[in-house]
Amino acid sequence: MPAQPSTKGSLRTFLEMIKFEHSVFALPYAMLGMMWAAVPSGWPGFRTFFLILLAMVSCRTAAMAYNRIADRDIDAVNDRTKMRAIPAGLLSLRQVNIYFFASCLLFVVAASLLNSLTLVLSPVALFVTIFYSRTKRFTWLCHYWLGLSLGIAPTAAWIAVTGQFAVRPLLLTFAVMFWTAGFDIIYALQDEEFDRDHGLHSVPAKFGKERALLISRFTHLVSFGFLVASFTGATHSVFGYAALVFAGVMLAYEQSLVKPHDFRKVNMAFFTLNGCISVGVFLIALIDQIAFGQ
Repeated sequence: MPAQPSTKGSLRTFLEMIKFEHSVFALPYAMLGMMWAAVPSGWPGFRTFFLILLAMVSCRTAAMAYNRIADRDIDAVNDRTKMRAIPAGLLSLRQVNIYFFASCLLFVVAASLLNSLTLVLSPVALFVTIFYSRTKRFTWLCHYWLGLSLGIAPTAAWIAVTGQFAVRPLLLTFAVMFWTAGFDIIYALQDEEFDRDHGLHSVPAKFGKERALLISRFTHLVSFGFLVASFTGATHSVFGYAALVFAGVMLAYEQSLVKPHDFRKVNMAFFTLNGCISVGVFLIALIDQIAFGQ
Protein backbone atom coordinates (compact mmCIF):
# COMPACT_ATOMS: atom_id res chain seq x y z
CA MET A 1 0.00 0.00 0.00
CA PRO A 2 1.47 3.41 -0.94
CA ALA A 3 2.58 5.64 1.91
CA GLN A 4 0.19 8.39 2.91
CA PRO A 5 1.51 11.94 2.43
CA SER A 6 2.39 13.92 5.56
CA THR A 7 0.05 16.60 6.86
CA LYS A 8 2.44 19.25 5.52
CA GLY A 9 2.62 17.48 2.17
CA SER A 10 -1.15 17.09 2.05
CA LEU A 11 -1.65 20.80 2.70
CA ARG A 12 0.83 21.67 -0.05
CA THR A 13 -0.97 19.29 -2.43
CA PHE A 14 -4.32 20.80 -1.44
CA LEU A 15 -3.13 24.34 -2.13
CA GLU A 16 -1.84 23.20 -5.53
CA MET A 17 -5.13 21.41 -6.21
CA ILE A 18 -7.29 24.48 -5.55
CA LYS A 19 -4.92 26.75 -7.48
CA PHE A 20 -4.40 28.98 -4.45
CA GLU A 21 -2.45 31.43 -6.59
CA HIS A 22 -5.66 32.14 -8.55
CA SER A 23 -6.85 34.15 -5.56
CA VAL A 24 -5.09 36.98 -7.39
CA PHE A 25 -8.15 37.29 -9.65
CA ALA A 26 -10.78 38.45 -7.13
CA LEU A 27 -8.77 39.51 -4.09
CA PRO A 28 -7.44 42.80 -5.54
CA TYR A 29 -11.02 43.82 -6.40
CA ALA A 30 -12.09 42.99 -2.86
CA MET A 31 -9.30 45.25 -1.63
CA LEU A 32 -10.53 47.94 -4.06
CA GLY A 33 -14.07 47.69 -2.68
CA MET A 34 -12.65 47.89 0.85
CA MET A 35 -10.58 50.95 -0.01
CA TRP A 36 -13.48 52.79 -1.65
CA ALA A 37 -15.70 52.05 1.35
CA ALA A 38 -13.19 53.26 3.95
CA VAL A 39 -13.43 56.97 3.19
CA PRO A 40 -11.62 59.28 3.44
CA SER A 41 -8.37 57.45 4.17
CA GLY A 42 -9.10 54.24 2.27
CA TRP A 43 -7.90 52.16 5.24
CA PRO A 44 -10.47 50.41 7.50
CA GLY A 45 -7.98 49.30 10.15
CA PHE A 46 -5.96 46.12 10.60
CA ARG A 47 -8.77 44.12 12.21
CA THR A 48 -11.25 44.71 9.38
CA PHE A 49 -8.56 44.22 6.76
CA PHE A 50 -7.50 40.88 8.24
CA LEU A 51 -11.08 39.62 8.55
CA ILE A 52 -11.88 40.60 4.95
CA LEU A 53 -8.74 38.81 3.79
CA LEU A 54 -9.63 35.71 5.81
CA ALA A 55 -13.21 35.73 4.54
CA MET A 56 -12.20 36.11 0.88
CA VAL A 57 -9.53 33.42 0.95
CA SER A 58 -11.59 30.92 2.95
CA CYS A 59 -14.69 31.37 0.78
CA ARG A 60 -12.72 30.87 -2.41
CA THR A 61 -10.91 27.88 -0.91
CA ALA A 62 -14.22 26.26 0.03
CA ALA A 63 -15.55 26.84 -3.50
CA MET A 64 -12.49 25.35 -5.18
CA ALA A 65 -12.41 22.36 -2.82
CA TYR A 66 -16.06 21.66 -3.58
CA ASN A 67 -15.35 22.01 -7.30
CA ARG A 68 -12.70 19.29 -7.08
CA ILE A 69 -15.05 17.09 -5.02
CA ALA A 70 -17.99 17.54 -7.40
CA ASP A 71 -15.89 17.09 -10.55
CA ARG A 72 -13.71 14.19 -9.41
CA ASP A 73 -15.32 11.64 -11.75
CA ILE A 74 -15.28 14.05 -14.69
CA ASP A 75 -11.66 15.00 -14.00
CA ALA A 76 -10.67 11.32 -13.98
CA VAL A 77 -11.67 10.84 -17.64
CA ASN A 78 -10.39 14.14 -19.01
CA ASP A 79 -6.79 13.99 -20.21
CA ARG A 80 -6.26 17.61 -19.17
CA THR A 81 -7.43 17.08 -15.59
CA LYS A 82 -6.88 13.40 -14.74
CA MET A 83 -3.72 14.21 -12.76
CA ARG A 84 -5.58 16.47 -10.32
CA ALA A 85 -5.17 15.44 -6.71
CA ILE A 86 -8.32 13.35 -6.14
CA PRO A 87 -8.38 11.30 -9.38
CA ALA A 88 -4.59 10.86 -9.17
CA GLY A 89 -4.85 9.57 -5.60
CA LEU A 90 -2.70 12.34 -4.13
CA LEU A 91 -5.50 13.32 -1.74
CA SER A 92 -8.42 11.26 -0.52
CA LEU A 93 -12.01 12.43 -0.78
CA ARG A 94 -12.13 12.48 3.02
CA GLN A 95 -9.12 14.82 3.23
CA VAL A 96 -10.58 17.27 0.73
CA ASN A 97 -13.93 17.21 2.54
CA ILE A 98 -12.16 18.13 5.79
CA TYR A 99 -10.46 21.09 4.09
CA PHE A 100 -13.80 22.08 2.53
CA PHE A 101 -15.77 22.15 5.78
CA ALA A 102 -12.90 23.84 7.64
CA SER A 103 -12.85 26.59 4.99
CA CYS A 104 -16.62 27.07 5.27
CA LEU A 105 -16.32 27.37 9.05
CA LEU A 106 -13.49 29.91 8.79
CA PHE A 107 -15.54 31.97 6.37
CA VAL A 108 -18.62 32.08 8.59
CA VAL A 109 -16.50 32.96 11.65
CA ALA A 110 -14.79 35.80 9.76
CA ALA A 111 -18.16 37.08 8.49
CA SER A 112 -19.64 36.97 12.01
CA LEU A 113 -16.79 39.09 13.36
CA LEU A 114 -17.27 41.80 10.75
CA ASN A 115 -20.88 42.91 11.18
CA SER A 116 -24.43 41.55 11.32
CA LEU A 117 -25.10 41.99 7.58
CA THR A 118 -22.00 40.04 6.54
CA LEU A 119 -23.08 37.23 8.87
CA VAL A 120 -26.62 37.18 7.45
CA LEU A 121 -25.29 37.16 3.88
CA SER A 122 -22.55 34.58 4.47
CA PRO A 123 -24.74 31.57 3.47
CA VAL A 124 -25.69 33.42 0.27
CA ALA A 125 -22.03 34.06 -0.58
CA LEU A 126 -21.17 30.41 0.07
CA PHE A 127 -24.05 29.22 -2.11
CA VAL A 128 -23.11 31.52 -5.00
CA THR A 129 -19.46 30.46 -4.97
CA ILE A 130 -20.03 26.76 -4.35
CA PHE A 131 -22.97 26.18 -6.70
CA TYR A 132 -20.90 27.12 -9.76
CA SER A 133 -19.59 23.57 -9.89
CA ARG A 134 -23.11 22.29 -10.58
CA THR A 135 -24.12 24.85 -13.21
CA LYS A 136 -22.05 23.28 -15.99
CA ARG A 137 -24.38 20.27 -15.71
CA PHE A 138 -27.38 22.20 -17.00
CA THR A 139 -26.51 25.60 -18.57
CA TRP A 140 -23.93 27.18 -20.83
CA LEU A 141 -24.33 30.32 -18.69
CA CYS A 142 -22.07 28.61 -16.13
CA HIS A 143 -19.25 31.05 -17.02
CA TYR A 144 -21.39 33.97 -15.86
CA TRP A 145 -22.24 32.20 -12.61
CA LEU A 146 -18.50 31.74 -12.05
CA GLY A 147 -18.12 35.44 -12.81
CA LEU A 148 -20.73 36.28 -10.19
CA SER A 149 -18.96 34.12 -7.61
CA LEU A 150 -15.81 36.23 -8.06
CA GLY A 151 -17.69 39.44 -8.72
CA ILE A 152 -19.36 39.59 -5.31
CA ALA A 153 -15.91 40.20 -3.75
CA PRO A 154 -15.87 44.04 -3.98
CA THR A 155 -19.47 44.37 -2.79
CA ALA A 156 -18.81 41.94 0.06
CA ALA A 157 -15.76 43.95 1.11
CA TRP A 158 -17.77 47.19 0.95
CA ILE A 159 -20.45 45.67 3.18
CA ALA A 160 -17.74 44.40 5.54
CA VAL A 161 -16.56 47.99 6.04
CA THR A 162 -19.85 49.91 5.95
CA GLY A 163 -22.51 47.36 6.90
CA GLN A 164 -24.69 48.40 3.96
CA PHE A 165 -25.13 48.17 0.18
CA ALA A 166 -24.22 50.87 -2.35
CA VAL A 167 -24.30 51.32 -6.13
CA ARG A 168 -20.56 51.81 -6.73
CA PRO A 169 -19.38 48.38 -5.53
CA LEU A 170 -22.28 46.75 -7.38
CA LEU A 171 -21.01 48.30 -10.63
CA LEU A 172 -17.58 46.87 -9.85
CA THR A 173 -19.22 43.52 -9.10
CA PHE A 174 -20.71 43.44 -12.60
CA ALA A 175 -17.35 44.49 -14.09
CA VAL A 176 -15.61 41.57 -12.39
CA MET A 177 -18.46 39.21 -13.24
CA PHE A 178 -18.28 39.84 -16.99
CA TRP A 179 -14.47 40.02 -16.96
CA THR A 180 -14.29 36.57 -15.33
CA ALA A 181 -16.92 35.09 -17.64
CA GLY A 182 -15.03 36.39 -20.67
CA PHE A 183 -11.74 34.76 -19.76
CA ASP A 184 -13.42 31.56 -18.53
CA ILE A 185 -15.00 31.15 -21.96
CA ILE A 186 -11.50 31.37 -23.44
CA TYR A 187 -10.27 28.73 -20.98
CA ALA A 188 -13.23 26.46 -21.82
CA LEU A 189 -12.18 26.34 -25.48
CA GLN A 190 -9.75 23.58 -24.51
CA ASP A 191 -12.62 21.30 -23.45
CA GLU A 192 -15.15 22.01 -26.18
CA GLU A 193 -15.28 18.47 -27.56
CA PHE A 194 -14.97 16.82 -24.14
CA ASP A 195 -17.84 18.88 -22.73
CA ARG A 196 -20.08 18.12 -25.68
CA ASP A 197 -19.28 14.38 -25.57
CA HIS A 198 -19.96 14.14 -21.82
CA GLY A 199 -23.12 16.21 -21.67
CA LEU A 200 -21.50 19.21 -19.99
CA HIS A 201 -22.50 22.74 -20.89
CA SER A 202 -20.30 25.67 -21.90
CA VAL A 203 -20.33 28.48 -24.43
CA PRO A 204 -17.79 26.70 -26.71
CA ALA A 205 -19.75 23.42 -26.52
CA LYS A 206 -23.00 25.25 -27.32
CA PHE A 207 -21.86 27.68 -30.01
CA GLY A 208 -18.50 26.42 -31.28
CA LYS A 209 -15.05 27.98 -31.01
CA GLU A 210 -15.44 30.95 -33.35
CA ARG A 211 -18.72 32.21 -31.92
CA ALA A 212 -17.49 31.49 -28.40
CA LEU A 213 -14.58 33.87 -28.96
CA LEU A 214 -16.97 36.54 -30.26
CA ILE A 215 -19.13 36.09 -27.15
CA SER A 216 -16.03 36.33 -24.97
CA ARG A 217 -15.02 39.59 -26.66
CA PHE A 218 -18.49 41.09 -26.27
CA THR A 219 -18.53 39.98 -22.62
CA HIS A 220 -15.23 41.74 -22.00
CA LEU A 221 -16.57 44.86 -23.69
CA VAL A 222 -19.52 44.84 -21.27
CA SER A 223 -17.10 44.32 -18.40
CA PHE A 224 -15.08 47.35 -19.45
CA GLY A 225 -18.24 49.47 -19.57
CA PHE A 226 -19.11 48.54 -15.98
CA LEU A 227 -15.51 49.19 -14.93
CA VAL A 228 -15.68 52.70 -16.36
CA ALA A 229 -18.98 53.31 -14.59
CA SER A 230 -17.62 52.07 -11.26
CA PHE A 231 -14.54 54.30 -11.45
CA THR A 232 -16.55 57.43 -12.31
CA GLY A 233 -16.60 59.50 -9.15
CA ALA A 234 -14.34 57.06 -7.30
CA THR A 235 -11.02 58.39 -8.56
CA HIS A 236 -9.29 61.42 -7.07
CA SER A 237 -7.30 62.60 -10.12
CA VAL A 238 -6.83 62.09 -13.84
CA PHE A 239 -4.16 59.58 -12.84
CA GLY A 240 -6.84 57.31 -11.42
CA TYR A 241 -8.33 56.81 -14.88
CA ALA A 242 -5.04 55.26 -15.98
CA ALA A 243 -6.42 52.06 -14.41
CA LEU A 244 -9.13 52.06 -17.07
CA VAL A 245 -6.66 52.59 -19.90
CA PHE A 246 -4.49 49.80 -18.50
CA ALA A 247 -7.44 47.39 -18.20
CA GLY A 248 -8.71 48.18 -21.69
CA VAL A 249 -5.34 47.65 -23.34
CA MET A 250 -4.74 44.39 -21.45
CA LEU A 251 -8.18 43.01 -22.30
CA ALA A 252 -7.66 43.79 -25.99
CA TYR A 253 -4.26 42.09 -25.88
CA GLU A 254 -5.73 39.06 -24.12
CA GLN A 255 -8.35 38.66 -26.79
CA SER A 256 -5.71 38.87 -29.52
CA LEU A 257 -3.75 35.91 -28.13
CA VAL A 258 -6.27 33.15 -28.75
CA LYS A 259 -7.57 32.03 -32.14
CA PRO A 260 -10.29 29.43 -32.85
CA HIS A 261 -7.69 26.84 -33.84
CA ASP A 262 -4.67 28.04 -31.88
CA PHE A 263 -4.75 27.50 -28.10
CA ARG A 264 -1.02 27.68 -27.45
CA LYS A 265 -1.37 30.92 -25.48
CA VAL A 266 -4.54 30.06 -23.54
CA ASN A 267 -2.69 29.74 -20.22
CA MET A 268 -1.01 33.09 -20.75
CA ALA A 269 -4.35 34.69 -21.64
CA PHE A 270 -6.11 32.98 -18.73
CA PHE A 271 -3.74 33.35 -15.79
CA THR A 272 -0.83 35.68 -16.54
CA LEU A 273 -2.72 38.55 -18.17
CA ASN A 274 -5.77 38.41 -15.92
CA GLY A 275 -3.57 38.35 -12.83
CA CYS A 276 -1.80 41.42 -14.20
CA ILE A 277 -5.14 43.14 -14.89
CA SER A 278 -6.54 42.68 -11.39
CA VAL A 279 -3.32 43.57 -9.58
CA GLY A 280 -2.56 46.45 -11.95
CA VAL A 281 -6.00 48.05 -11.65
CA PHE A 282 -5.81 47.86 -7.86
CA LEU A 283 -2.28 49.24 -7.61
CA ILE A 284 -3.06 52.21 -9.85
CA ALA A 285 -6.22 52.94 -7.83
CA LEU A 286 -4.20 52.58 -4.61
CA ILE A 287 -1.61 55.08 -5.80
CA ASP A 288 -4.42 57.46 -6.76
CA GLN A 289 -5.91 57.09 -3.26
CA ILE A 290 -2.59 57.58 -1.43
CA ALA A 291 -1.32 60.45 -3.56
CA PHE A 292 -4.54 62.37 -4.26
CA GLY A 293 -7.25 61.05 -1.94
CA GLN A 294 -6.51 63.12 1.13
